[in-house]
Amino acid sequence: MTQLKRSSILRMALSGSETMNQDEHEESFILRALRIAVVVALYWFVSITMVFLNNYLLDNRELDAPLFITFYQCVVTVALCWLMQLFAKLCPGVVDFPSVRFDVKTSREVLPLSIVFIGMITFNNMCLKYVGVAFYTIGRSLSTVFNVLLSFIILKQTTSFQALICCGIILGGFWLGVDQEGLAGSLSWSGVFFGVLASAFVSLNAIYTKKVMPAVDGSIWKLSFYNNINACVLFLPLILVFGEVGKVASFSGLTNLRFWGMMTLGGVFGFAIGYVTGLQIKFTSPLTHNVSGTAKACAQTVIAVVYNSSSKSLLWWTSNMMVLGGSSAYTWVKSREMQKSTQGGPQDSAKEKLLSGEKEDPGV
Repeated sequence: MTQLKRSSILRMALSGSETMNQDEHEESFILRALRIAVVVALYWFVSITMVFLNNYLLDNRELDAPLFITFYQCVVTVALCWLMQLFAKLCPGVVDFPSVRFDVKTSREVLPLSIVFIGMITFNNMCLKYVGVAFYTIGRSLSTVFNVLLSFIILKQTTSFQALICCGIILGGFWLGVDQEGLAGSLSWSGVFFGVLASAFVSLNAIYTKKVMPAVDGSIWKLSFYNNINACVLFLPLILVFGEVGKVASFSGLTNLRFWGMMTLGGVFGFAIGYVTGLQIKFTSPLTHNVSGTAKACAQTVIAVVYNSSSKSLLWWTSNMMVLGGSSAYTWVKSREMQKSTQGGPQDSAKEKLLSGEKEDPGV
């Protein structure tokens, strides 16, 4: 009888422990899923808002000064980096941001990337200025194709046949989108030209980032700090050469607080996109981040079409689906190739390679 009681008590205790562990597991899963959902939603909100906000600023007919607008956003990013450092010192347990002191030698090492960075954000904004948000996904869709091409030319890296097929789908979607936009009478060849240049510079930016990372101890925030400081200096002569000083000086809204508020907000969102991108990758994976970015681009296009009350043909939507589908397939193919190459070992290094080479640029 005593043995029976002991076994019954032990069984009850074990079953209770299993129930508690199962409940805790379910609770942790729900919390984890909720956290991921919040992070993805935050990334979508910041990224989509930033695109529409930049389109609003660049579409200002009274102020045709895209270089000045981009320069100001770089200034805001540098100021926010200093502010985040201050908060990190005052609240070390709450804010995590590396301490950065400006070093001329490091700035010089980052300079080649900064030149590419200027081209990337400038051409990105010029594309957005001329094509609008609805066609923006198509106009800027060739970054993956340029990534394959430039990786072969600069890094001597070959690409698999499956990945090349994905690039072919993207190219087909791009040309179909240009054709449909032309038939609709809303095609801007200037926007397409700047979109192609922006795509090329996005790929160059990814390649040069790999080379420059050791100079900033692998810190993406240090890189952002030096990149934007260099950009602020390099933008000044460009603003003078392209005659934007006179345009800014004669702008009637120069003393308008709402204008500067929107300009500053654009800079804040430009800074925030780097943070939420890193956050999404941290809580999911580089592959999930790319899939999320593709879905976000699709949602962004739909929102733009609905907002502008536009009517698009079936082939126009097909071109978007080809671009987005090809980009997603390319990401999946590359991730599978990286997993095979690591042979189940250091998967983190594969993730880092995917992140540095395939991630969405901050201008998107």
